[in-house]
Amino acid sequence: MRRRGVAIALGLIAGMAFGTAATAQTYPNKPVRIIVPYQAGQGTDVITRYLADKLSTAMGERFIVDNKPGAGGNIGTEVAARSPADGYTLLVGTVATHAMNEFMYPQTGFDAEKDFAPIILTGIVPLAISAHPAFPANSIPELIAAAKANPDKINIAMPSTSARMVYELLKARTGAPLFGVPYKGSATAMTEVIGGQVQLTIDTITATRGQVAGGKLKALAVTSLKSTELMPGVKSVAEQGVEGFEMTAWNALYAPKGTPPAIVEALNAAMTKILAEPETRARLLQMGIEPVGGTPAQLVALEKAERAKWGPLIKAAGLKGD
Repeated sequence: MRRRGVAIALGLIAGMAFGTAATAQTYPNKPVRIIVPYQAGQGTDVITRYLADKLSTAMGERFIVDNKPGAGGNIGTEVAARSPADGYTLLVGTVATHAMNEFMYPQTGFDAEKDFAPIILTGIVPLAISAHPAFPANSIPELIAAAKANPDKINIAMPSTSARMVYELLKARTGAPLFGVPYKGSATAMTEVIGGQVQLTIDTITATRGQVAGGKLKALAVTSLKSTELMPGVKSVAEQGVEGFEMTAWNALYAPKGTPPAIVEALNAAMTKILAEPETRARLLQMGIEPVGGTPAQLVALEKAERAKWGPLIKAAGLKGD
């Protein structure tokens, strides 16, 4: 009887292994939904639509973007967390949904660490600190000096959670008494800075560099640790004397927890090849995102480091989500 039981157990294990392999070999065999927890037309959405087209070509089935905005990304992220773990619903998570929101909202509707299977870090998105052309400061040291000479009189627009983090980190690291003005999205903030109602803005390079190129804004710094090819000729905050200053937004691909590892591996392999293509790299840089890639384990390590960095800052500043 014992031998029969062992044989049955081995048969079940073999069957499970075969089922996983079969799943990987046949995946995908119907359209795959990628939830973007932000509005259509926003930077994450535009980038995801490009990569979805690439995945469709690479994997032989349609990858369709489904926008579910709201609550700083929490609404769409919760939908993804509650979806079947079969590989046919994916999520584009960000530094906000997976490293910041848990500290800003009493309830997010999901556990960023426990409810998702990480797939791959698609790219990082440095931000830029920019000013109206008439603003007297042309660098971070000059901005800090101007703020200290005029406490709380220099306004800086914050159109996103990431922008708010740059603002809080800059204040904490330099003591510059800037006055932060929150906005719901880039469009209004950009219009008011260009119009002179607000002196400065913090926004993605994607949203900023066209205005800088057109002379409507001037870039004072980028928020990556070092200068970036996304905005040539502009030094980082760290390179201008605020040692170690770094805040970059990022996008990553996730699946609901419990998605078969073989599917996660297949998606990681496909995205790794896509991100390595010269054409893809050039297009993503044009969109304002530096392609990265890597393993699921590396994405987990990034999340943990980001939570450890931003959690204390958010709590110390008493920041709350809208």
